[in-house]
Amino acid sequence: MGGAFSAVANDVSAAYYNPAGLSNLTYPQIALMHDERYGGIVNYNYGGVALPYSPELTFALTVTRIGIDGIDDTRNALVDRTTGKVIYDFENPYARIEPSLVKEISNQDWAVYLSAAKVYSDNLSYGINVKLISRSIGEYSAFGIGFDLGALYKYDENLTFGLCAQDVTTTMVAWSTGRNELVTPTVKAGTAYNMTAMNGKLRITPAIDLDVRFENRNYATQMHVGPVSIDPHAGVELTYSNAFAIRAGYNDVKQMTVGAGIKLPKLNIDYTFARFAASEDDRLDDSHRISLMLTLEELRFARK
Repeated sequence: MGGAFSAVANDVSAAYYNPAGLSNLTYPQIALMHDERYGGIVNYNYGGVALPYSPELTFALTVTRIGIDGIDDTRNALVDRTTGKVIYDFENPYARIEPSLVKEISNQDWAVYLSAAKVYSDNLSYGINVKLISRSIGEYSAFGIGFDLGALYKYDENLTFGLCAQDVTTTMVAWSTGRNELVTPTVKAGTAYNMTAMNGKLRITPAIDLDVRFENRNYATQMHVGPVSIDPHAGVELTYSNAFAIRAGYNDVKQMTVGAGIKLPKLNIDYTFARFAASEDDRLDDSHRISLMLTLEELRFARK
């Protein structure tokens, strides 16, 4: 759905999109996802578990890893053609790369989300994420802590509004080199509407999200006013008999996305395909995502 999910979030994945959506869970859920981006260059993996703890509280734990593995590190593999000794003068006409000295490194980001959501009233719920962030590339590493706040408001049975402030206090990621990165807040605001047809068998859910940032992205965004940028997400889901769904969307990085899902007893299987909206000559390779979600849909596990 192009990532337009802040007002739709109603399962374990809500911890990422809008933690307030965790309040919609009735049973514990476990989810796994694998995403191969741009022809397998980037691997993105996700695992999450959510537990409805009481009539008002839900807790969740999420772990994500996104990384590029198998990067050739040639920093110590340049040798003199005549002597065979390692050198660092890349302009030396006698320099060459010695394959046996080439090492492989990875560039990876890990994030652990500790989430909680609370039902405030019949219409309103809110949630919070505490994020532990770890980054590394080669021998260099970094660590940071961030916070997200989310709210979900149900106007009626069909219309829902979502709001999530990511990195609300500005997240600082401190590197082992002494350099610090600042992740500025992003405000995600969205709405979704449920429509039914075919005597209720077909449910149609259009949704739209806006990502509002304050980091002076200018031309790198779809819309901007001074330092403030706005990037829309839009999507729609068609569900038949609560058993099969097809989805389509357009996200903030100008990607077209399509997908489908099957709901089996206690198990959801979903697939997504994403393609950049660019010409064939300069388009990056396609991205594929597969996910599984297990719902412990038994009375003994139900929310009290």
